[in-house]
Amino acid sequence: MDFGLTEEERVFQQSVRAFAEAEVAPRAQEWDQSGEYPVDLLARMGDLGFLGIHLPAAYGGAGWSLLAQMLLFEELARASAGLALGAYCHAVLAMTPIAMFGTEEQRQRYLVPGIAGRRIGAFGMTEASAGSDLTAIKTRAIRDGGGYVIEGSKLFTTNAPVADFVIISAYTAPDLGGRGISLFIVDRGTPGFAVSRRIPMLGMKPAQTAEIVFDGCRLPAEQRLGEEHQGLASALRSLTEGRAVAAAFAVGLARAALEASLRYARERVQFGRPIGEFQAIQFMLADMDTALEAARLLAYRAAWLAGRGLPYVKEASQAKLYATEVCTRLTRQALHLHGAYGYTLESPLQRYYRDTMVLEIGEGTSEIHRGIIAKQLGL
Repeated sequence: MDFGLTEEERVFQQSVRAFAEAEVAPRAQEWDQSGEYPVDLLARMGDLGFLGIHLPAAYGGAGWSLLAQMLLFEELARASAGLALGAYCHAVLAMTPIAMFGTEEQRQRYLVPGIAGRRIGAFGMTEASAGSDLTAIKTRAIRDGGGYVIEGSKLFTTNAPVADFVIISAYTAPDLGGRGISLFIVDRGTPGFAVSRRIPMLGMKPAQTAEIVFDGCRLPAEQRLGEEHQGLASALRSLTEGRAVAAAFAVGLARAALEASLRYARERVQFGRPIGEFQAIQFMLADMDTALEAARLLAYRAAWLAGRGLPYVKEASQAKLYATEVCTRLTRQALHLHGAYGYTLESPLQRYYRDTMVLEIGEGTSEIHRGIIAKQLGL
């Protein structure tokens, strides 16, 4: 089992890292304070070919492996988790289902400009009554002539304030339970669709999250994504891929915390010596690095299986579960190591700590992933 990068993947990783260090990291603190998303950088990433690295070449993507997409988000999250989250919700959550299940017309209309960074997507499934239980949604898509009328709302929809379109789930046959859910693509400006309010978040502040509402929102049948009543199965299939990417995202943020801690341990002098010379600090950093490498290897294993067309549901959940919990632990340890400075708003450590808290919640909570793993074990 070889997790080594190909020459192409190494060059890609280096190009993303150079971009992130030059154009993302210097502005990360500014975006965190302003809460504004740098939409211009999505277009820039589109021009560089980043947004379509794992999407079909026929629509402007590169068609590379899942691992390449994971390398992208590890590097972006290391520089700015808030920027990376917005790009993730666009390139992974919104674009992947269109690539998987969209018609040719939908792919031309959304995938082509989305890969180029000219149209931004969002993905809305969560509702006030439906978080981990995706079947508990109340949004309805009622058949009306040759189309549908959408009624309902979605909560915590990242990118919604800046998105040009959003993919949503709605019941088309409520009597069928989870088997009666369908997916739809709703364009910004469609009558009856509105972003009702932006929701302030503890971390990931540039990635704008909002509530969206549908009040008599009429859609033609052509806006349904995939087969009718197959929306939940389609969403879960695309989410498996997203969970592996989420693990790499967590690795990137944890890596930023570890790298900051290593620099600080070499520079901070106490009792006449750099604190990195004290065994307690050395052991802490050694444990942090070991946990980070274990998380990365779990993520790479999921990508390795996906690249060979093998099942990786359990492995994606294991990677996402472990990497996000490691990220929480490492950012907390890093903040503690930095002492009072780490707690100040001048320090990036407090941003890392706030940003990481959502990773164990989004893309399935840790408890959901433990349940998935247990089910895969036959329990």
